[in-house]
Amino acid sequence: MSDPVPAVSVSDLPADAPMLDVRELDEWTAGHAPHARHLPMSELAGRMGEVPTDDPLYVVCRSGGRSARVVAYLAQQGFPAVNVEDGMQDWAAQGRTVVTDDGSAPRIA
Repeated sequence: MSDPVPAVSVSDLPADAPMLDVRELDEWTAGHAPHARHLPMSELAGRMGEVPTDDPLYVVCRSGGRSARVVAYLAQQGFPAVNVEDGMQDWAAQGRTVVTDDGSAPRIA
């Protein structure tokens, strides 16, 4: 069994926390946190130079599973990454702002 990854609940996440959203493009397009940056998990290994250097860097996906795997990977590469538990589903459920780039009604599937 591997060591647990560093994690934070949405309720403990600062409103302006630097976030890396690792969901796929269709999920991002449907709705994302206002200050998040997008880098799909499927493209991460080839785009490591684009990983933000924030300390800590909060990593989010839909429900926390993919982001936990990304946090484990980033930690191995020396990044101070922290998983956002329960992901964007919990973010939206707690009434945090969700936006779209095209102004359409946001949704978290």
